Amino acid sequence: MANSRQSKKRARQNDARFTVNKARRSRIRTFLRKVEEAIESGDKEAAATALKTAQPELMRGVSKGVYHKNTAARKVSRLAARVKALG
Repeated sequence: MANSRQSKKRARQNDARFTVNKARRSRIRTFLRKVEEAIESGDKEAAATALKTAQPELMRGVSKGVYHKNTAARKVSRLAARVKALG
């Protein structure tokens, strides 16, 4: 348990940051799930639209420190390849 004032403040900040990041991660996963569902339904138009809206959300997560840059790039790349393959 935190004892000093500084460590108590740091613990509070960590809790607040965790809550914000958890919400961001959840929001990004929702966007990714919409792309997955569109791909599974076989609708290329809907999948492309969903991917176009999910991509900036993922990259925003990178800029906010929720995801690593390469992780987001890999996810976008794999989803884009799957959407393209729907043809």
